[in-house]
Amino acid sequence: MKKRSKLVIVLALVLVVGAIVTGCSWAGFGSSLNDLTGNIKGNTYECQFYSNSGELFMTAEGKNIKMSPNIVDEYTYSGDSWEITETMSSVITITIDGKQIESCGSTVLFVEKGLKPDVEFDTSDIHISSDADGLGDLTIVAETVNKYKNYFGKGTVVVIQSQLGDPICAYSGDDVYWEVSEDLPKTTKLMVDGKALYIHRANFQIIDKELLE
Repeated sequence: MKKRSKLVIVLALVLVVGAIVTGCSWAGFGSSLNDLTGNIKGNTYECQFYSNSGELFMTAEGKNIKMSPNIVDEYTYSGDSWEITETMSSVITITIDGKQIESCGSTVLFVEKGLKPDVEFDTSDIHISSDADGLGDLTIVAETVNKYKNYFGKGTVVVIQSQLGDPICAYSGDDVYWEVSEDLPKTTKLMVDGKALYIHRANFQIIDKELLE
């Protein structure tokens, strides 16, 4: 078992060094380096707050950002007694360089400095088409292939909408990776060409570029 563990560690180090030396794009690995448990820090981020109709009403900027849910005690009656269950409330606390914002229900984008949205964004220009042809287009094969494509990064367009479906913005990149954040409430994390984008409480679509006409 010890030999096997050492072999796994050596292979992992070889892959990491190889990716760095060859300049190989490994979006999932880059995301892990950028990732923090419940925190967004290390680079400057702009926090953009949107209403349910997609209107930007507030922005904030900082390097060290922490977003955490507020836990409340919920009383439930079970049988012949009351029980207390810890439940995540809709209120989140966003700490920016030591200062706090309490937020409830708003869409919030955390955009790393240097990441710019597509200027010519228009939802009426989005037309999706596909010619199913070949083994790779079989659903069971495509799911597996796309899973690994996502980890290593692929060309996609990210269309972000308000909770009522009004368009906010779109980002596109040739090296895009996404994952649902485990420690950040109702938040999806993306790496777009090496820059991080966190989406909190929003509708969005991540579309392969090959599907866009």
